[in-house]
Amino acid sequence: MNSRQQDLTQGPLGRQILFFSLPLIFSNVLQVLFNMADVAVVGRFAGPAALGSVGSTTTLVTLFTGFLIGLGGGVNVLTALHLGARDTDALRQTVHSAAILCALAGLLLTGVGVAFARPILELLHTKDELIDGAALYLRIYFLGMPALGLYNFGNAVFSAAGDTRRPLVYLTAAGLVNLGLNLFFVLVCGMDVDGVAVASVISQYISAILIVRALFRAGTDFALRPEALRLHPGRSRAILTLGIPAGVQYGIFALANLFIQAAVNSFSATMVEGNSAAANADGIIYNVMAAFYTACSSFIGQNYGAGKRQRIRRSYFLSIGYAFGAGVVLGALLLALGPQFLSLFTKDALVVEAGMSRLRIMCLSYGFSAFMDGTIAASRGLEKSGVPTVMVILGSCVFRILWIYTVFAHFRTISSLYLLYIFSWAITAAAEIWYFARIYRQCMAHLPPTAETAPQHQPA
Repeated sequence: MNSRQQDLTQGPLGRQILFFSLPLIFSNVLQVLFNMADVAVVGRFAGPAALGSVGSTTTLVTLFTGFLIGLGGGVNVLTALHLGARDTDALRQTVHSAAILCALAGLLLTGVGVAFARPILELLHTKDELIDGAALYLRIYFLGMPALGLYNFGNAVFSAAGDTRRPLVYLTAAGLVNLGLNLFFVLVCGMDVDGVAVASVISQYISAILIVRALFRAGTDFALRPEALRLHPGRSRAILTLGIPAGVQYGIFALANLFIQAAVNSFSATMVEGNSAAANADGIIYNVMAAFYTACSSFIGQNYGAGKRQRIRRSYFLSIGYAFGAGVVLGALLLALGPQFLSLFTKDALVVEAGMSRLRIMCLSYGFSAFMDGTIAASRGLEKSGVPTVMVILGSCVFRILWIYTVFAHFRTISSLYLLYIFSWAITAAAEIWYFARIYRQCMAHLPPTAETAPQHQPA
C-alpha cells in the first residue's frame, strides 16, 4: 500500500475519522472561499450593486456545483468499496470510467449554464439593477465546470484511499491564486463581477490540473493510465446509479433554495444584499460538517467492502457526532461574531443588520442538519442512494416550497422564511434515520463471515 494511502478498516476509529476529516475541512472551506472571495472583493471595492449581483448567483452556483460534488460522492463510495474488498480490476475500471464521466458532466453543465443563465435569473425575479452583472458573472463562472468536475473526481478518489492531504495542498495553491487575481482584476484592471469570475475559473483549472496530474503520477492501484481511459459500461452504470441521485440531492437543496431566493427577492434590495452576505456563513459551516459526511461514506464504504460490521456502525455514530458538534460550535461563534463576519462583505450598516436577521436564526439551526446529511452519507456508503434522494425531495424541497406558500405567505416576515430550514431538516432526518436502520440490517445480514468475528491478528 502506498504510504499516503490509508487502510480505513483497521485502527482506532474516533481518531482516524477526526484526522481523516481535518484536511477535508480545510479543503472544503477553501473551495467555498473561491466564491466567498468574489463576494468579499466586489462588496468591499466595487460597491453594493456588484455585491448583490454576485450574491444573487449563489444559489445557482450551488445548484450546478452541487451536482458535480454529488457525482464525486458516488465515485468516492465505489472507490472505497473496491479498496476495502481488495478488488483491483474493479477499482481501476471505476477510476478511469469516473474520470471521463466527471469531465463530460462538467462540459454538459457549462453548456446549460451559459445558455440559460439569464432566463433562470429572470425566473427568480432578480432585481433589474442586479441582473446584468449576475448574468455576466454566471456565464463566465460556468466555463470552469469541467475543471470543477475533474477536481471533485480526483478529490473523491484520494479521499476514498484515505489521502485527504494532497487535495488540500492543491486547493490551497489554487485558492491563493484566486485571491490574488481577484484583487488584481478589480483594483488594478478596474473590473468588477467579470474580474472575480475570471479569477475563479482560472483557479478551478489550476486545482484540476494539479490533482489529475497527481493521479497520473500516483504509484497505486487507483492511478490513472492514459491507455486505460475508457468508459466501462458496468462501472459507469454503477457510478451513475450512485452519483446521479447524490448529485440530484445537492441539486434539490439548491432548487428549493431558488424558491427561497425568490422569496428573499420580494423584500428590499438592502435585505437581498444582507441575505447574500450572511449566506456565505452557510457555505463555511456546511462544508466543515460535510468533511465528516465524506469520512462517513469513505469509512463505511471500505469497511462494507471488507465486511467489518462493527466499524460500519461506529463510523456512522462517530461521524454524525463530530458533524453535530462542529455545527453547534461554529454556529455559536458566528452568533457572537456576526457583525464582524458581515463587515467582511459590506461597509453598509443597514446591510449588516439585514444579514443579522438571517444569522440569528441559522446559527441555532446548523448543527441539526447533521442528522439528515450524515445519515444520507451513511446510506450512500452502503450503496443505497435512490430512496434517500426521494426523501430529500419530499422533505427538503416539497416541504420548503409548501412552507413558502403557506407559513411564509401568511406571516410575510423574513424570520418566518428562515425558520423553514430547521423544520425541513428535522422532518427529513427522521425519515432518513428510519431508512438507514432498515437497510443496515439488510446489508449486514448478507455479509459473509469475516475476520472481524475471528481472532484478530492486527490491532483494531
